[in-house]
This record gives sequence, C-alpha cells and structure tokens, in this order.
Amino acid sequence: MAYHKVNADQRVQGHSPYLDSDDLQATALDLEWDMEKELEEPGFDHFRLDGAAQHPLGNSQRPDLDLEPIQPSTSPKGRFQRLQEDPDYISHYTRQAPKSNRCNCQMLKVLCTVLILFILGILVGYYAHRKCPPSSTSPEPNNPHVYQEILKEIKAENIHQIYRDLLQFPREEDTDVAMRILARWTSHGLEDVQLANYSVLLDLPGSSSNTVTLKNSGDCFYPSGQQCNREAKKLRVQDLPYSYAAYSAKGTLEAELVDVQYGTVEDLVRIQAITDVTKKIALLKLGQSPLLYKLSLLEDAGFGGVLLYIDPCDLPKTAELADKAFMVSLNSGGDPSTPGYPSSDGIYRRNRSNLTTLLVQPVSAVLVKKLISLPEDGNRKDRCIPLELPATEKKIISLNIQSVATYKTISNVIGYLKGTVFPDRYVIIGSHHNGLNSYDGQEWASSTAVITAFIEALMLKAKRGWRPDRTIVFCSWGGTSFGNIGSYEWAEDLKRVLQRNVVAYISLHNPVRGNSTLHPISSPSLQQLAAESQSFNCVEKTKCPGSNVSSVQIQGDSDYFINHLGVPATQFSYEDVKASENSSFLFEALFPVHTTKPEELDPSFRLHETIAKLTGQVTLRIASEPVLPFNALDIALEVQNSLKGNFCGQVDTQQLLAVASRLRDTAELFQSDEMRPANDPKERAPIRVRMLNDVLQSLEKSFVVRQAPPGLYRNILYRLDERTSQFSVLLEALEHSKLHQSNETIQAALSEVLNSINSAQVYFKAGLDVFETALAGKK
Repeated sequence: MAYHKVNADQRVQGHSPYLDSDDLQATALDLEWDMEKELEEPGFDHFRLDGAAQHPLGNSQRPDLDLEPIQPSTSPKGRFQRLQEDPDYISHYTRQAPKSNRCNCQMLKVLCTVLILFILGILVGYYAHRKCPPSSTSPEPNNPHVYQEILKEIKAENIHQIYRDLLQFPREEDTDVAMRILARWTSHGLEDVQLANYSVLLDLPGSSSNTVTLKNSGDCFYPSGQQCNREAKKLRVQDLPYSYAAYSAKGTLEAELVDVQYGTVEDLVRIQAITDVTKKIALLKLGQSPLLYKLSLLEDAGFGGVLLYIDPCDLPKTAELADKAFMVSLNSGGDPSTPGYPSSDGIYRRNRSNLTTLLVQPVSAVLVKKLISLPEDGNRKDRCIPLELPATEKKIISLNIQSVATYKTISNVIGYLKGTVFPDRYVIIGSHHNGLNSYDGQEWASSTAVITAFIEALMLKAKRGWRPDRTIVFCSWGGTSFGNIGSYEWAEDLKRVLQRNVVAYISLHNPVRGNSTLHPISSPSLQQLAAESQSFNCVEKTKCPGSNVSSVQIQGDSDYFINHLGVPATQFSYEDVKASENSSFLFEALFPVHTTKPEELDPSFRLHETIAKLTGQVTLRIASEPVLPFNALDIALEVQNSLKGNFCGQVDTQQLLAVASRLRDTAELFQSDEMRPANDPKERAPIRVRMLNDVLQSLEKSFVVRQAPPGLYRNILYRLDERTSQFSVLLEALEHSKLHQSNETIQAALSEVLNSINSAQVYFKAGLDVFETALAGKK
C-alpha cells in the first residue's frame, strides 16, 4: 500500500477559495493523522515504499528489502511529515546494494516505468481537459451575477403553464398527487427526490352535512345558510359536508345562543357579568386573535358549543364569501394520535379524534343574519355595519355535528440539491399540495407551480456545473389543511438532524392571496435580507417597493421550524388590503373555491413571477454566501422594541430592559468584531467562518419558550399582528390576569421572557469568548 503526502497546493479546482488558509491545512493534516491511526491496526504495521516491486509469497531468488517496521507516529502533524523531519529517515529505509548482474535489468525497468507514467499522464490530462468545463463556466457560488442568471430563467408564462398542468391532476389521494409532483421534479434533474409517507389520524366529514336548527321556528339550516328541506342552489351538493371544524367534539347540543363577538377577554368579562354561560353556544367571529386561543378561553368559561363565522365588514371588498361556509382545523400541529413524535410503523397511537370539548361549527354570514333575524339587505351600501345579536332577543338553537376519524396516508415530496462547501447545512424551501378532496381551491397549485419553476431554473444552472455552498432541500408538504401534519411528522422524524443542520426555512404557502400589496414576513435575523431582496427584484408593476418587513405569526408549514427548532424563516406573499383591524387570522378559514381564483387575481402571473424571484434571491444568498446573511443586531433591537409600549402599568420591565441593553451591546460587538472581518475575503479564515456560521445559525433558538398559550407562537420574537409590538406572551398574561384576578401568569411569562433574553446574551458572549480564545491561540 503506497502512501503520499498531499501538498497544500495540490487541490481540485472548483473548491472554495478559503482552502488556501493555513488553518485549514492544519485541520486537514489533523484529519489525515486521525485516519492514519485508524489504519494502524494488526495487519497494517508493515508498509511498502512507493515504487517498491511487489514480490510473490514463497521462495524467491531475489534479495529481500531490509525494511524495519514503521512504529505508530506520535506527531500531531501526521506520519509523513514526521518521517521527513527525522534525521535517520534515509538510514532506516536504505536499500541493499544491488548485485552487478542486475544493474541493466533495473535500469530498463526504471525507463519503462517512466515512459508508461509519461504516456498515462498525457492521456489523463487530455481527457480531463475534455470532460472538465473551463474555469470560466464554474463561477464562484456567491457571485451575484450567478443569482441573476438563475432568476432570469423564471418567467411568468412558465409558472402559468406549470400551474395549468398541475390542475390537470384528477382528484386523487394525497400519495398520488405527491407521486406526480415527484416525477415532475425528477424530470428537471433534481437529485435524490423521495417520498416520505405517514399514516395519520384525520377528522373527515361524515356522509351528511352538519346542521343548525332554530328551535323558535323549527327551521333547519345547512352551514351555508340554505334550508335543509330545499335543494342546494348554486352550490355543489358534495361541498355541504365540508363545512366543518376538524377535530371538534361530536354530537348534538341544544342551548341558548350567546353573542361573544370576537371572544376577547373584554368580551367574556362583559358577558359573564350578565349571564351564566355554562353549556351555552357562543356566536363567535373569526379574526383579531388566533382561533385556538379564543376557543381555549370559551372552553375555560364553560361554553358547550361555538358557531363560528366571518363578519362581512372584516372582508376585503373584493371578497364575495358571505354566503359560503368554510373549514377550520382545531389541530395545533402534527398527527393528533402521535403528539411530539413521528407516526412511524409500530408506534403507539392515542385516540384523540376530539381535540376540544366544544362542538364547533363554521357557518356563513348569511346563516348568522337569519339566526339574528337581520334582513339580507340590512347593511347600508355606503358603510358596513358589523353583525350583532340584539341583547333583547333570546335564541335557542340545536347544533348537530358529525365527523369521522380515520387513518389516511399523507405524503411529502423531498428533493435535495447538495452543497459543495457545507453539504451538512440545509436551506429548506417549502410549498404544499392538496390531495384529500377538501379545501384550498387551486391555491396549492399556485404554491407548487412557484417552487417547481424555481427548481427548473436552478437545475439549468446546476447542469452546467454550478452548485450552492449549502444543501437546498425542496419540500412539498401533505396534510397542511389539517394542521400542518406532513411537515410536523417529517420534522419530528428527523428532529435530531434538523436541530443541527437546518439554517433557514423559506415558505411558499399560498403566495398569491390577493393582488394589492406585497406582504413580506421574516424573523428578525432575516429582515434585512428580505428588504434587500425586495429592492433588488421587484418590478414596478407589482407594487412591492416600500413594503415593510414584519415579524408576525404566519400561516403554513413553517410552524414547526419556527416554534420547535428556532430556525430563522421568511415568506413573501401578495394580499388584499385589509378591511379592518380585526382582519388578522382570517386566513385560518379555508373556503371551497372552485373557480381558478389565482388566475383571476393574477391573470398574467407576474405576481407569481415576482414571488418566485424574491424567494429565489433569498434562498440563493443563504445557500451560497460564505457567511450566513443573518443580522444579530436586529434581534437585539427587536427585543428592545418589544419591551416598549403600554403594559398597563402591571409589568415592571426595568430588569428586562437592563438585560436587553446588555444583549444589544454584545450583539453590536459580535457584529463589528466577528461578522465584519469574516465578510472580508482578505481576513476570512475557514475555521473562523464555520464557527461564526454555527453561532449565527442558532441565534433565534434562545427565544423558543417551553410553553405558550394555544395559538400563540413559542418563538416570542414573532408578534400576533402588525397592530401590536409587544411580546405576545406578556400581553396574553395581562389579559389572563383580568379573567382570573391573579398575577401568577404574569410572573410566569416575565420569567420566560427574561430567561430567553438572558440566554441569548450568554450565547452571544460565549461565541465572542470562543473567537477570542481561537485568535489568541493562533497568535
């Protein structure tokens, strides 16, 4: 076995420019030393020199070489460097003087060997020159021109064609749709595309629709507002069962209807002061705060059921949804039968088809008007009057809810484009598909078309030799409308790997929900990158200049990555102008849209093109820049801003502000002393870059609290909506104290926030200490 020392200048073209560093050479030699120690096992204690002839076993007339066994090296530099520095190196391995009658034969062998090696060298060089692309065709992966070459291949007409192709899929099971997406991605050259299948518990509609009966008159209504004894008009019969709340309690409840408006703490305090709400049915508006949070308040108050609707005054003028019922999911995330762990074969499963004791039924605004005896044209055309049940009227209704819990297979499509420099670091970009015959209309096709167009453009460049520094993982999730089940199960399955390897999550959930304004959402560490990408890619016609990037709770499969892994995330989408401040969280309603709505919102698909390019720009920069483009100081500033404002005088934020101030000072020092030099190629060292990226990758993990109220993010860096700038957990604790007349929840929330800020401060400080120690050691 012949061994060679690899010189520092003998590197393969195309490697990262940081490979010329002395630090990396030392590291490579250390790794070489470790590998050599592995080889020093019994049977490997004698080694043959380069060029030594191989002798057969047994008798031989040729003299044997007098080789002494090589003892295991103790030098950290590696065996071969030690041998070269050993003054007795030559004397240990001198050959015996050859006999005179062998001289000519030996010279002839040497000449033949040299000639053969010369010819082989010419052949290898010739074919290598033919097969390897010239260096000019393999540009640096972090070259901005490369990004533009990739993004210019994304065209509106291509996205539109992909979208129409996707809609040709018949209504099939989830796995069938996933297989078709897999085939499409594979056809574009994406490597290592696979299905991840999980058998999960779904709550599906029964054979007949749920009903609401007005006991005063005996009239029975479907959730859409149509009477039970009439034929459905302008609404497909198969849509009727799909107006339901997945994972609601089942059964029949007859009780008084109580109007709780948006179900805020103020609403409940007002209602409980005038009536007993035990086992009654709440008339609840969707919006203003998360549905799961409001339901938890109603459940604690003692309600037995909920009629859920959207007030027409909260809808944009362009939305005509007043006569449509909808679906909601009461699942906070993942397979309900395997909470916290993946739905693998043979795993223990719990019977959790009901995730609440409330009977919850979504209904249309048309039905609400009938229940409160409001005429159809009760609202004036010049202004909208919010719906409200008159205080003098007492309505008794009977609510009948039936659904079926069953196990179904949902599938995720996962494809990888491996990185060259940091292949163990993942940038995940996710969309979702719909194959369970339920909701989302054609929005899933819009999401899938955008990510597929980006894959197509990316692989055109990859086929010419380009690769990102980090691995890009493309995901199409299944089971999203039932509580982000596909993404939860996959992430729970690979939790250990993802905790260590995921760098960022880029969401493509329903990218075109309207056509008036661009709505970018990003975690604090990625806000600057999202803003820069906007100014770089936006087309004037698409109205995206000037859009503010915010950190608010978002819909879709980014949930697990944000709230359980603490991964920085971002999302670009187009939306309509909100009709009121209560319009937040209306996205929790899923309507059965049968028209080609994305084509109506964006006939030219220019908005889709802009979303694809914005998403692509962010993805490429995170995947290819040597230093992750995260901003540590923005996190500290977000923390300070979240502690300002009105806490009703009940929260003493002085201690929090002091810790936040120290966090800001440390973040400023970290950004100036470590990130600035690392971004300068002349000062950049590979070991320090890797250490720096490891710190940046985990910046937001400190802010994931152990537990949060239902519907609120565990990652406290995200606010409820644009109206509030304070920490959501603190605001909720203040609200909770009004109901229970106790400060216990406030103190618990304060402790969680204080611990998070202090943990982030310690983390930054530890990172600085490591760099200082490494720098001192190098000197």
